[in-house]
Amino acid sequence: MTPTPLVVSAQYLNEHLDDPQVVIVDCRFALMEPQLGHQQYQISHIQKSCYLDLNQDLSRPVERHGGRHPLPDPIQLAQKLEAIGVNFQETLVIAYDDSRLAFAARLWWLLRYLGHDKVALLDGGWQAWQESGYPVTDAIPTPQPGKFSPQLRSDWVVNIHELKVCKDLPNVVVIDSRESDRYLGKQEPIDPIAGHIPSAINYPWQEVTDPQGYLLSSLQQQQRWSAIEPSAELVVYCGSGVTACVNLLSLELAGIHTGKLYPGGWSDWCSYLQ
Repeated sequence: MTPTPLVVSAQYLNEHLDDPQVVIVDCRFALMEPQLGHQQYQISHIQKSCYLDLNQDLSRPVERHGGRHPLPDPIQLAQKLEAIGVNFQETLVIAYDDSRLAFAARLWWLLRYLGHDKVALLDGGWQAWQESGYPVTDAIPTPQPGKFSPQLRSDWVVNIHELKVCKDLPNVVVIDSRESDRYLGKQEPIDPIAGHIPSAINYPWQEVTDPQGYLLSSLQQQQRWSAIEPSAELVVYCGSGVTACVNLLSLELAGIHTGKLYPGGWSDWCSYLQ
């Protein structure tokens, strides 16, 4: 069986628009304007694509601890995936956004976390699709319901208590995915406290793609992680477990499969410092 590609081109997606085994998901979102992504979807989206919202679908409600985007309840997410026509381990899900994979990668990671490996990201995202002149629409699809029975890979995540125990071990590398000024504590536009988790090193998620949102080559991804010991256990975080998934994608493209997600991220960590 041919392995599912991690990334597909706009041309590939256009050629598979009518494939009944393909479900397309629009993940556009704006952290500072939570309604914007859905509004954009309603105006225009890739033909046959459904919409999943970062706050409403790909996260569960915020509590005192756990970060700004806690992982969604697996059963509830499975029901939403069924509603848009995803069949567990059968349907190829292709996700896109307009933010250099920041939000589409969250869905990519979540599906694999639920045991569904047939998921790929649209290289270049919404912009690449538009620039190629492929069909867009404002029509909302009515998919045939699917059947999705998640098989959770619970060892893919690390909580704050586990991180406190493991972060200083010699074989563990903690990776902060935020831009360098936030990592260094020079600015913090979202969370109440600036800084980073002690011992963490910085690999900004924006380095995974070029400014147009196209992924760097696998060789460039490998070079990006070349300073990391191959046997190291990696714990990846960001502000709230969203853009860290772009780095987890980069690690996969580089052939490194030891990356785990700390989904609470800095927003969870600093909630215990107040």
